[in-house]
Amino acid sequence: MPKVRFILTTGEVQEVDAPLNATLLEVARQYNIDLEGACEGSLACSTCHVVVHPDWYDKLELETPDEGDMLDLAFGLTKTSRLGCQIRVTEELDGLTVTIPQETRHLFVK
Repeated sequence: MPKVRFILTTGEVQEVDAPLNATLLEVARQYNIDLEGACEGSLACSTCHVVVHPDWYDKLELETPDEGDMLDLAFGLTKTSRLGCQIRVTEELDGLTVTIPQETRHLFVK
């Protein structure tokens, strides 16, 4: 099973086993990692924003235009920012490292 490393807002690193095809948001929830995901992964907010370590960014599938639109709303956007609900775990991503930003911008309204 692939491993994913989450760098938490405290700076602590939590490495977890990630089921194949699960999203990073689903993995974070499985291990009680504080990654909000206010829209439940429906690509309607940016609260599952993660910063992908540069060594891994080019190994991800390209972001969709819809993801790019939501990322524009993310607090602390970087060149390697992505939404955790849009990154699916594959064997090729074994060892993926992402940082959870200190803050999120919550604009989602149900």
